[in-house]
Amino acid sequence: MNAMIPAPQHDRQSLTTITHVMYALHVATWFSAGIFSVIAIIINYVKRGDLPDDFFRSHFRWQARSFWFTLLWFVLAAPLWIIFIPGAFAYAVIGLWYLYRFVRGWLAFADGRAMPVPPT
Repeated sequence: MNAMIPAPQHDRQSLTTITHVMYALHVATWFSAGIFSVIAIIINYVKRGDLPDDFFRSHFRWQARSFWFTLLWFVLAAPLWIIFIPGAFAYAVIGLWYLYRFVRGWLAFADGRAMPVPPT
């Protein structure tokens, strides 16, 4: 029902700004040891109820899934740190995948394209 009622332009602009900030926090998380991503995911869940359409929902879901899958992969790869080189390599690959996901999402958002949503 929410998708049927268009959001006022002010609300859309506010959500657009917030979404850009969340993408920026995720991309900059490399410089904060992950703290910026935690802040962004909290904002993501707090603002979910305010999303006016599928475009915003796709980006918020993309960000949340990227965050949680990255966290899962970091936890699963943690035992590789017993042998330093594989652990460092695994974390570097996971980190690059994370960066790719957020840059891809941010560019799509800036172009006004929704992100693919897996079937439910």
